[in-house]
Amino acid sequence: MLAFSTCWNNSRHSDGEAMIAEILELGVRDIELSHGMTIAKLPGIRNAFAGGAFRCCGVHNYFPSPTEVMIDAPDAYEFTSHRSFDRARALKLTLKSLEVAAEFNAQYLVLHMGSVPRMPHQKWTGRLTEMVREQPDTDTNHEKFRKKCIKKRTRVGRLYFQRALESLEVVAEKAAELKVKLAIESRSRYEDVPTEEEMVLLQEHFSENEWVGYWHDFGHVQLKHNLGLLEHETWLKTMQPYLIGSHVHDVAWPDRDHRVPFTGTLDYDCLLKTIAPQTPHVWELSPRRKTDEIRMALQCWREKFPETITT
Repeated sequence: MLAFSTCWNNSRHSDGEAMIAEILELGVRDIELSHGMTIAKLPGIRNAFAGGAFRCCGVHNYFPSPTEVMIDAPDAYEFTSHRSFDRARALKLTLKSLEVAAEFNAQYLVLHMGSVPRMPHQKWTGRLTEMVREQPDTDTNHEKFRKKCIKKRTRVGRLYFQRALESLEVVAEKAAELKVKLAIESRSRYEDVPTEEEMVLLQEHFSENEWVGYWHDFGHVQLKHNLGLLEHETWLKTMQPYLIGSHVHDVAWPDRDHRVPFTGTLDYDCLLKTIAPQTPHVWELSPRRKTDEIRMALQCWREKFPETITT
């Protein structure tokens, strides 16, 4: 199912109905309501939904955005935080997002689970990215630092993964009640929770719970692929049994993501063979991407993958 995220044009609109209308003009009717949405836009979105203008395939936590957070910050509060207030706020906001998702008949709620605060990004994944950017060919320095990063993350990450798991247990009860699936998103930073190993453990932990699954972000996974932390196609095949849907965007080497599909390095012809066409393929693009470029790419997508198009 081809769908489109409001993260592309949310910042350009003060009225929710106009925001939805701009996406509909692209010829896409299935829409994911994304994070960073002010509560002031909800009336317009509700009007468009009530009028049958669009179908809401899913919602991305937090939705709407916390009123006290003035920027688009989906990680403003984390389940893994050292601060008990932040963990409680993350839980409260997520439960509220679930209620909104149910209101719009959404299939799923995309979740970020947190990060390891003892591993600042610039010191770890950020540094590895700079090393790869400066010397694209694999060398011993890359490998030494990559192993150091993995060793550190394995040693300090257990507490934060446990915190995320405990929060997810609570949210999963509400998800079952509202019949909205929890889609745990693959992340681009190795400091984030869960890592690939932890993601498998998480999915196995909830293997008998139909309301918890995996969300594949093509751009995020490709960034890790570019850093030598995983192999994209292999990882996608591993997670296929748990897959709820995906965020679709392209990557310019090595770490510029949220590009328009077919303008970067991703091999969609190969990767999409693993994903059932009826699952959501949600285009999650940067606000900088131009309408004409998107229209051209959508036309190419429709020609290449007509089985993902719904009426």
